[in-house]
Amino acid sequence: MLQLPEKLLRALKLLVLLICLGPAGVLVWKGFHDLLGANPVDVITRTTGRWTLTFLLITLSITPLRKLARMPWLIRFRRMLGLFAFFYGSLHLMTYVWLDKFFNVPEMLHDIAKRRFITAGMTAWALMLPLALTSTTGWIRRLGGKRWQKLHRLVYLSAAAGVVHFIWLVKADLRRPLTYGAVLAALLAFRIFAWGMGKARSRAAMTLPKTELDGQRLITKS
Repeated sequence: MLQLPEKLLRALKLLVLLICLGPAGVLVWKGFHDLLGANPVDVITRTTGRWTLTFLLITLSITPLRKLARMPWLIRFRRMLGLFAFFYGSLHLMTYVWLDKFFNVPEMLHDIAKRRFITAGMTAWALMLPLALTSTTGWIRRLGGKRWQKLHRLVYLSAAAGVVHFIWLVKADLRRPLTYGAVLAALLAFRIFAWGMGKARSRAAMTLPKTELDGQRLITKS
């Protein structure tokens, strides 16, 4: 099992933080240099949307990678990556609300009701909101570990809604959204497999003492 020194972990967290800010920094730089093309709102919307899904899937990949590679220190990065998923999701939403619709609430409500990909996107962001708000250690203590873990399983529903949002948005070339969907399906399959293995181990642990006791009774009787 690979363990890293605390100083190295802090340096890695700073490096990951800077990398996570990279896509937003590139958008800002391109904006100041008029490099966002003929439709900058569309570029910002699509870029922030893709990075939202990317960070959601990276966040969900932490636990499988941590277990398979036996690198428990990876858990130290999960909260940061999850918050960056929410950060880019919020930028994606604000691009629509501010730059696209100019806070026109009736028009946005009409879009939500009539355009199903927007409904799916709003659902994905709404599911991320309680996860971001309860991501602190204080909230883990308030909710208790088990209830906090149950709440944070909403991340799978949020990612699924995000993939559906992407599929319904693009309509024609489905290669990229289906790739996201395949990665999410693989992560869900791992989660279900790990859950099944845990249940099997629990049942084995419960039946083993009984089996040993029955064996002792047979020896005594004989």
